Formats: sequence, structure tokens, C-alpha cells
Amino acid sequence: MPTILIDKNIMVPTRDGVRLATDIFRLADGAPAPVLVARTPYDKDGILAGNSTFDVLAAVQAGYTVVVQDVRGRYASEGVFNPQIQETADGVDTFAWAAAQPWSNGRIGTFGGSYLGGTQLLPAREQPPALQAMAPSITFSDCYEGCSYQGGAKVLHDLRWVVANIVPAEMARRAARGEQLLDSDLPFDVDGALNELPLAAHPFIQEYAGFYRDWLAHPMPDAYWRQIAPNAGYERITAPALHISGWYDIFLWNTFENYMGMKQRGGSEVARRNQRVIIGPWTHMNFTGSFPDREFGPAASSMAIDLPDIHLRWFDRWLKDADNGIDQAPPVLIFVMGIDEWRTAADWPLPDTNYRPYYLHSRRGANSLRGDGALSYEPPGDEAPDVFLYNPLRPVPTVGGQVILPGANAMGPCDQHAVELRDDVLVYSTPPLEQAVEVIGPIELRIFVSSSAPDTDFTGKLVDVHPDGCAIILTEGILRARYRNSSMEPELLEPDAVYEVRLNLWATANVFLPGHRMRLEVSSSNFPRFDRNSNTGGVIAGESAEQYRTAVNRIFHDATRPSHLLLPIIER
Repeated sequence: MPTILIDKNIMVPTRDGVRLATDIFRLADGAPAPVLVARTPYDKDGILAGNSTFDVLAAVQAGYTVVVQDVRGRYASEGVFNPQIQETADGVDTFAWAAAQPWSNGRIGTFGGSYLGGTQLLPAREQPPALQAMAPSITFSDCYEGCSYQGGAKVLHDLRWVVANIVPAEMARRAARGEQLLDSDLPFDVDGALNELPLAAHPFIQEYAGFYRDWLAHPMPDAYWRQIAPNAGYERITAPALHISGWYDIFLWNTFENYMGMKQRGGSEVARRNQRVIIGPWTHMNFTGSFPDREFGPAASSMAIDLPDIHLRWFDRWLKDADNGIDQAPPVLIFVMGIDEWRTAADWPLPDTNYRPYYLHSRRGANSLRGDGALSYEPPGDEAPDVFLYNPLRPVPTVGGQVILPGANAMGPCDQHAVELRDDVLVYSTPPLEQAVEVIGPIELRIFVSSSAPDTDFTGKLVDVHPDGCAIILTEGILRARYRNSSMEPELLEPDAVYEVRLNLWATANVFLPGHRMRLEVSSSNFPRFDRNSNTGGVIAGESAEQYRTAVNRIFHDATRPSHLLLPIIER
């Protein structure tokens, strides 16, 4: 076995003089090699811990030098951490430094997930000459939509990130420098921070993660967000990219946007022709395909498809000019749930997609499983609206889905039965299916609504109901009503006026098997995946619990207001 050398804490200078701590893994033979770079806020010393998507030592043994760096302001690096703002310039400087080293042949590839995806895509917009291939996984296309906000509502997985990761590490850095830390009697754990009102008001967040104030101060996709948006610079990205995500990943929609956006608008023919995407039955943190409420089988894990080897084949093609055929394979590899098997496709959305409306119905009312809400091909006739009371201080709880929350069964394909017993959740189901229905692609909910409040939220959730009644979430979405027409020009509601609104429920790939039911849930909250709408029409991030109000919300489904779920159906 070849000898691997590890150079620890090499301080790489950036253009403004701040030095970034960097570890280098390389073969002892000293021959110049292509370099794979990962830049992380999560402590570079953990890069060798169990990772089912990329194997650093295997990459070195395969003839690569691997460079892993703490980003500015984190762990052993100098400077102040300001998420993503710093990563364009620091990434460009790091790539140039790595390409110029004697152990480098000048060809750079990048890898890593979540924040580490941003440290690839943001500097790629500057066309660093050495960068020739990327493998961004479970990462964002836009730091606003789908990352910090969704449908105008504030997502709270970033607040969980701040509380669980950013603040403790920053406190440790300051303590190591001998600085006096804040002393607070307020509870400071993930659950406490997510429930606190006003949002993110805890002094620890204010002191140790001040950037979160900026995120709350920009509730619309303005210039602040565009400076850190990969999708604002697809035209300048020239490197091929291998995109990886999961059906239950918080960045599922963003991953598809990166794939499609670079394929259509990439800054070179090589980039446009060489975008690949892999989507498994995974969450942001679980690549096994095994969950307490749903087991997808032995073929579902990242190791079953040998994702580390796929990475190496990708880099071999673009950094070693290997003729291994990976660029000739179908560009889309997805795991189809229900039948629990992998499938390739020529593009996304699938070219043979047929979008079909499933209409909402009820007679007595669709409130909870005890109601008579139904989904069918048949358009509605003379039907009364469904009505529910939304109380933001008693929100519908998040149970799994595309989220990151504490708890053993808090993410991914969870049973929604307990949620569906609530009267503020409208439940619409098909009869048990006689034949399988294949749903693969983006999903939209179009509903006619009214509210007694000047602003409120509407949520939608697609569920696969098994014959035993287990109701497994597939995908979901939200719309803050003030942003129904424009994300940049909010408009409050006229109380009790009827509006048509459209909710992006992201996407899925699921075969609803015979005997299963297709189900839609509609409500006005999904907490703590999203913040709660106060129903006041005011600045929600600054409001206390005493300012929150209830709202009476209605969903209309009749001949002139045919609310429906638009599903991507694949005919076989």
C-alpha cells in the first residue's frame, strides 16, 4: 500500500492577508498530481470520519492530492466567519494556491456537501482557471429560496444550524483567546431557540452569530442574497458538475435547479453537456435508505451504488482524461420509491411526463381523517369550502420530511397519522388504488383560498398511504400569502376575499402501489420546519407571542374555483 503523507495546518494566505488552516493528504512519491479541494466550516480534522459519499484516503491512493481547509473564522483558520459572503474570494485564492504547489499538476476538482457545496459553486462563478470538475452534494442553488426562505416563509433549519454548530464553536474560539463570554439565564438549546419569540432573539445568537440578523433583515430575494447565489452566475460556471441529493434533503429543489440551470445556461459547452444528478431515498444526514417508519431496502444506500467510486470515476474523467464512459451515461440517476429501485433518465423532468390535475372534494368537510375530503380526476361541482382555524401559538408540528431537526425519527419518511387527526389539517385522499400510479417530477398545488387575516400561510403535503394506514410523507411546501404574486413586492390580503395561490411542493419519485391511497394535506403551519405566520401582516421576525393572532382560513373547491394538485404522471 502506498505511503500517505499528511501536512497539518498549513496556513494559506488570502488576498487580504487572512490565513486559512489547511491539511494536505498526498502520496509520498512526490509526483505532481491533480488536486481535490474541500473547504469546510465543520472542522477539517473530522474529514476522515465515517463518510459514505467520499473517501479521502481512497482518493489519495488513487493518485490524487486532497486539500481540506477550515473556512475563514472557523476552527484553526484566522478571520471572522460570515457565511458564504467570504467564500467566493477565499475559494478562488485557495484554488490558485493549490494549483501552484509542487505536489500539484495544476488541475483542480472540488467535493463536499451542504455548506461545502457552496464553497465549490460560489468561486466557480469566477472561472478560476485550474478548476476543471466539481461534485457538489446536498447543497443550495440560492441562499434565499429553499435555503433561508421558502415560499416567503422563514425556514428554521438554519437557526438549528446556528444553535447546534455555529454558536458553540464560536464561543469555544473566543474562550481559547481568553475573552469573556456572555452569561445568560435563558434556555439555549435547539428546541428552546426554535420556540422563542421574537425569532432569534436569544442574546447568544445576537452576540455569536450576528449574521443571522442580516438574514432576518432581508425577507425578500434582494441584492444581499444575489451576491451569494450560484444560480445568479450559472453563465459564468465552466466546470462539469456531479450533483447529489436525496428526496428528503433540505436542498432537493436546489439540487435540481443547479443541474438544470448549469445544463441550460452554463458558461461553456463542456459544462452544459456534462451535468449529472443523483437523487437517493436520503435525508440531508442519512444516506442509508433505512428509517424507522420506512425501509427502502439494501439497494437504497449510497454504499450500494458505491458513491465514493462514482466520485473517483467522475474526477478521473475530468482531471486525468480517463475514457471511462461516465460522461456518456444517462445524466439522471434516481431512486424510485414504492418499487424501491434505481432508474436512469435522459433528463429532468422526465421527458415523457404527463401533468394531471387531482381535484379537491368534500361534502361534510375535510378537517382531519374524520372528514370526507377526497382527491379525484373529476372536477368539483357545487361544493362548500373547507374551513379551519389557524392558531400560530398551536401550530401543526413538523413530522419528518425535508428537514433537519433533533430526534431519532425527526427527518425523512415519517408517518403523518398523528398530524392528520388535527382539525386544522385538511385531508384529501383517493380511494385505494386499483392500479399503480407513477409520480415522478415537480409537484404544484393550486388552490383557491381566503383568510380573515391580512396575511397567513398555506401549506401542502403529498403523502403515500399504505394499506395498513401508515401515511408516509413524500414532499411538501408552503406559501406566505403576501408573496402570492411576487417575492419582491408583497401584497397583503383583503380579509375574506378569494385568491388563487400556487404552492411549490418540490418533487418526488414514487410509485403509489395498488391498495395504497394518494393523499394531500393542507393547512397553514408546519413548525418548526418553517416559522409561524403571526397573521398580523407585520414584520414577523420582530413580533412577540402577544402580537400573534388567529386566522379563519378557507379552501374553495367548486366549479368556478377548482382547487387541485398537479401531479407529474409517468405512463408505462
